[in-house]
Amino acid sequence: MSMPFPIVARLIGGVLVLLGLVAFFGFAQGQEKGWTALIPAFAGVPIVLCSLIAMISHGARRHSMHLVAVIALLGILAPLGRLIPKSIKEGFVLDYASFTQIAMAALCALLLFFAIRSFVEARRARQATR
Repeated sequence: MSMPFPIVARLIGGVLVLLGLVAFFGFAQGQEKGWTALIPAFAGVPIVLCSLIAMISHGARRHSMHLVAVIALLGILAPLGRLIPKSIKEGFVLDYASFTQIAMAALCALLLFFAIRSFVEARRARQATR
């Protein structure tokens, strides 16, 4: 038995918020402390909100879960779009910034996997009732 996708989205969104807060308040120090450390939280908050909307309003569930999938896709592409060019130019260094970017991309990839799986299951269920 699988966990409903809105619950999975809320959990992963919460972990992204936590990752952003830890990156900003825990990892970054001095002049390295910038708003970019909060990017995982900026992605996690709308994911959590969309999952709550999906749990409250059945009519808005499909739209909010599709928005979660879009945010997850952007959450994969954005950190990798920063990490890959920097690694090519300066060489890869595993510091707090690259760790945060890798963790965000991995969490969003996991979320996108669950989203696609949920969409496929929902389509199969609709076709089975026809």
